[in-house]
Amino acid sequence: MQLNTLSMVHDFLTRTVKPGSVCVDATAGKGRDTALLCRLTGKAGRVLAFDIQEEAIRQTRALLEAEGLSAEVVLDSHANLEQYAEPGTVDCVVFNFGRLPGGDPAVFTRAETSVAALEASLRVLKPGGAVAIALYYGGANGYTERDAVLHWLETLDDRKFSVLRCDWANRRNDPPVPIFIWKE
Repeated sequence: MQLNTLSMVHDFLTRTVKPGSVCVDATAGKGRDTALLCRLTGKAGRVLAFDIQEEAIRQTRALLEAEGLSAEVVLDSHANLEQYAEPGTVDCVVFNFGRLPGGDPAVFTRAETSVAALEASLRVLKPGGAVAIALYYGGANGYTERDAVLHWLETLDDRKFSVLRCDWANRRNDPPVPIFIWKE
């Protein structure tokens, strides 16, 4: 196994998400995380997937159909996820902050909506639920979102949430940051 941010997040999801779980892929992209969540939750589970780009929605739906999987795929901002899930009902939320690989390089997640989406994700989480984040930064989207998310994490009440942030000490060129949040 190649150890990188995505493999860490997927390993975490595999260990965390159980059949029958309710999960949210807050940034569907190409649909890979959505498909993984569908396989892990099984037919008894529920998976919601969000993206603001029609191309991402199309790719996610195509991947799910090709694999015989089903999810609620929504063309909407991750900041609006509370309109689709009630407080305290979600087992796991996944974020890939940054941009859609191969997509329009001018379209990427932004600090204001990403922090709002993270706050919403904590409200919809069940006690014992988790959030997994792959925080891509640098390049066209710069460092504003990264800095805002990392600062926001530091403000979380340690009596209600545990946060693990991993940094790659010897990787060049702005390696993505894997982050995990558990709700007590």
